[in-house]
Amino acid sequence: MTLRERLRQCLRLFLIFLKIGAFTFGGGYAMIPLIEYETAEKRDLIEKEEISDIVAIAESTPGPIAINSATFVGYRTAGVLGSAAATLGVVLPSFVIILVIAFFLRRLMEYKVVQYAFFGIRAGVLALIVKAVVSFWKRADHRVFGWCVMVGAFAWAVLTDWTIIGLLALCGAAGFVYCTVQRKRGKTP
Repeated sequence: MTLRERLRQCLRLFLIFLKIGAFTFGGGYAMIPLIEYETAEKRDLIEKEEISDIVAIAESTPGPIAINSATFVGYRTAGVLGSAAATLGVVLPSFVIILVIAFFLRRLMEYKVVQYAFFGIRAGVLALIVKAVVSFWKRADHRVFGWCVMVGAFAWAVLTDWTIIGLLALCGAAGFVYCTVQRKRGKTP
């Protein structure tokens, strides 16, 4: 890929993630369905099956999931420049919007119409998060091991104050051990 093509691809990534950042409310999990649609379904920048891996990596690394996902997709598509373009694109709308809202927030929240709008936005965000859960559910491994790890991790997260990083590391270690044992037995995990 020539430098000109790479720069064109970076501009494309910037605009895609600018759109995602500007039109998705509710944070990173609410962005996942739109990231999947824009990058895998609509533009074939990545494979649809990679979305679960991207989210798993983005969730298990420090930082917001949307920014980590954008960085990863940008890198897979156009290298370091692509990751910078995608990251800037997804962050810029939030930065500008928060800057404006912070300036006017106290005055704006006095209006009932603004309060009601936020009530509706929260409901819409919940729907986007549920959509992401359903999408992951469809692609999840539904074997006994996967169920055990999922139920165990959920219970651990709800019942303890253990860090999410530790929990993800424990789940990763369990997956590694399980796959290693399965391969030694001659089975495909």
